[in-house]
Amino acid sequence: MSSIEDLLNDKAKEQIKTMRNSNKNISELTAGEKADGFYLVKSSEVKKTTNGKQYIDIELVDKTGEINAKIWEYTEEKEAILKNNSIVKVRGEVLEWNGSKQLKVNKVRAKNSSDSIQVSELIPSAPISNDEMYTEVESYIDKINDKEIKLLVRNIISKYSNKLLYYPAAKKNHHSYMGGLLYHTLRMLQSGENLGQVYGFLRMDYVYSGVILHDICKILEMDSDEYGVVSDYTMEGKLLGHIIQGIKEIEIEGDKIGIDREKSIILQHMVLSHHYEPEFGSPKKPMTPEAELLHFLDIIDARMFDFEHALEGIGDGKFTDKIWILDNRNLYKMSGE
Repeated sequence: MSSIEDLLNDKAKEQIKTMRNSNKNISELTAGEKADGFYLVKSSEVKKTTNGKQYIDIELVDKTGEINAKIWEYTEEKEAILKNNSIVKVRGEVLEWNGSKQLKVNKVRAKNSSDSIQVSELIPSAPISNDEMYTEVESYIDKINDKEIKLLVRNIISKYSNKLLYYPAAKKNHHSYMGGLLYHTLRMLQSGENLGQVYGFLRMDYVYSGVILHDICKILEMDSDEYGVVSDYTMEGKLLGHIIQGIKEIEIEGDKIGIDREKSIILQHMVLSHHYEPEFGSPKKPMTPEAELLHFLDIIDARMFDFEHALEGIGDGKFTDKIWILDNRNLYKMSGE
């Protein structure tokens, strides 16, 4: 006996396939299928092709991730719909471009009053509440024994406490969601604490302080709204970057409390060297074991985030698409628990 779908014409079959693909999370989208769902506009920019034709380049997000999208048929009406942080309903095709998923948008409309979707349902965020993470980070400040270093770190954290509750750790890539900076910091602190038990010669006051301060000036580097969506880098962020801004912050706040010069310089060096290579913003490589550890804690947490994020929407025994941020590798998700 034929199934119902066998009796349908091609148009009806295509409609059923589209319905099945409706409202899929971004992490579930697969190259070669159609998509039809609500997403949040993280950014939108009108660009030109090599032959001068206008198109719209978009970053769409939901709780599970983000995807680059293109509208090749530009109109002013479409541009007006795609405001940052607006909710849009998108219909299109999922493609693969340079190893990454990309959405070719065929239709787009703004959310209307009859749509039940809310911004809070789409905002990607850390898996732990912001207040809980902040309290945990403060508990590591309490573990710092040196009174001058503890006061310096507490003063800097308190200065940016409101924004720290929602700021992402990046505009794109690792921890680029609401509360991402706190989550990145907390996981590095937890990893550092455990490694400190293995390598007993480490000065944990500097490990904890370096972790907490190494990215704190991303708050000054990026413009983020309360949803953790970065619209752009600040003027200072573009001209200086969070590493130089972080060094300045330690020096300025350290001078206010009269911190010992060597302590200040060591902390500045940790921030300065944590990207390790000049091409990534660090003109000096780590010269203390605590600075070396800070670099690798940063790398480990960023990489583990990228692995975890990439594998979330993949079935057991399957490979991901090529992951650009991980050197265009296809990742494998092992079967079983």
